[in-house]
Amino acid sequence: MARSDLTEGPVWRALARVSAPMSLGILAVLSIGLADAYFLGQLGGAPLAAVGFIYPVTTALASLAIGLSAGANAAVSQALGREDEDSAVARMSLHAAGLGLLLSVLVALAFYALHGQIFSLMGARGKVMAEISAYVPLWALSFPFLVLMMLVNALFRAHGNAVHASLFMILAAAVNIALNPLFIFGWGPVPAMETGGAALATLAGRLAAAAGAIAFAVHAGYLRLCGRIWQDLWRSLREITQVGAPAAFSNAINPAGMALVTAAVATLGDAAVAGFGAATRVQSLAIVVLLALSAGIGPVVGQNWGAGKETRAQSAVVQAWAFCLVYGLALGAVLSLGGGWIAAAIAEDAEAADYTRRYLQVVGWSLFGYGILVTANAAMNARSKALHSMGLSLGRITLIYVPLAWLGVWTFGYGGILAAAVAANLGAVAGAVWAARRTGLWPQSTRITRHIAA
Repeated sequence: MARSDLTEGPVWRALARVSAPMSLGILAVLSIGLADAYFLGQLGGAPLAAVGFIYPVTTALASLAIGLSAGANAAVSQALGREDEDSAVARMSLHAAGLGLLLSVLVALAFYALHGQIFSLMGARGKVMAEISAYVPLWALSFPFLVLMMLVNALFRAHGNAVHASLFMILAAAVNIALNPLFIFGWGPVPAMETGGAALATLAGRLAAAAGAIAFAVHAGYLRLCGRIWQDLWRSLREITQVGAPAAFSNAINPAGMALVTAAVATLGDAAVAGFGAATRVQSLAIVVLLALSAGIGPVVGQNWGAGKETRAQSAVVQAWAFCLVYGLALGAVLSLGGGWIAAAIAEDAEAADYTRRYLQVVGWSLFGYGILVTANAAMNARSKALHSMGLSLGRITLIYVPLAWLGVWTFGYGGILAAAVAANLGAVAGAVWAARRTGLWPQSTRITRHIAA
């Protein structure tokens, strides 16, 4: 199996080697949500509001894939750093794929059965609920393919191969976005499926990407049958779930919290939900570079920690956070100046566009804090300290964001929601520094400038 050694050379180069290709892949995947919002927004307020309800819930469910990917990445990258035998790494990879397939099918069935109750509790009613019910069955069918694709991509990244991981993410997005207008609006013999059509396009994209990723992984040797396939099964599952279970919960916390915040926004009306949902999708695209950095720091920390090079792992954290600060502040300036234009381009309704603009111009200045949060979580997961990353995410949502959002909307309306988001992002910075010190990922005495230059 070919792999890229991330334990030698400049740390920034190792980070860039994995993060740079991932930025394209993550941008492609996140653009799906923006494309859904754009095409469905042309059908009226109900489909766009439905997407506003759906997005945080499906993102929370996708956290299972993210968590299992984090577990597989941590286990495999550390095994590579220790220079374990290829057969042991291959077995661990197969065990991760099998576990992901089983759990994803169970979660998809549960979501399909319970989606009515879930969205009703969030405040969805009438035509909006009908649009949601058209979307959910096909999305649930696509979920196992998403999990398999992300798990295989995690194996690519653990070996330092971010290029192919990115390519299959781009493939999923390209197929999805290309089929969106066909299935949503219809053409020729293809009927207009509206919101359900967006889900069908998602299914097609995930199926194509999962099939391609698995085929390449088998061809390249990342996934292969080996003797005594059941050997060390429980050890593999223990190592994967030791990180994967808390990481899945940690990643689910944010979108689950967003669902609760969306419920608070829903008290202001469907236009507020549509504008808030559109703004969070723009935000996801804006921070794609920071999300790519969080994808890149995991293999770097994992390989170096497995190889006993803790100082290099610390340097990776310091450099990643410095980048988050510089990029985040520049992003705040861009969103502050261009928020009105962006909002007008994505939201047909003037009232919804105003909600989008206000979010981007205010919350945009605090996004560097969210970047520090996600890179800290990824580094701690790779260090097999997933409980710390879970606690960090849980504290941000339950102690700051959700309670302040509800208090804020009762007291100040939409402005209270925005203030809560800013407070949550800034509070994450203090929590990340504390957690990094506790897990040995932040230097205790060496000058920070030495780590930045490493």
